[in-house]
Amino acid sequence: MPDLVSARVDSWAWAVRLFKTRSAATAACRAGHVKVNGEKVKAAQTVKVGDEVRIRSAGFDRIVIVSRPVVKRVGAVVAAECLVDVTPPPPPRETVALVATRDRGAGRPTKRERREVDRLRGR
Repeated sequence: MPDLVSARVDSWAWAVRLFKTRSAATAACRAGHVKVNGEKVKAAQTVKVGDEVRIRSAGFDRIVIVSRPVVKRVGAVVAAECLVDVTPPPPPRETVALVATRDRGAGRPTKRERREVDRLRGR
């Protein structure tokens, strides 16, 4: 496979297994969840060796540096060679604030539940 100089950001992110489908990668670009070198990009933006790609998913940023542009989906071993993951480790579980969640379809919270939520938030 000849080495490419650049590749589309959505195609590259899908090829190195950062997204399950190319359409998911394109949708993430369209929604503004993908940044190249600190700037939000469209799906057709090209990436080249040395570019920093930030992908926002599940509330956290995944930061990778392009080491080899590819456009075809590759195996996991080859995909690991195409990027350098510089994502900081997640915070310990104790420091992550708990978020009060309600069961779907449970209706509006009662006054007592609202007070408990306010107490959790420190109000």
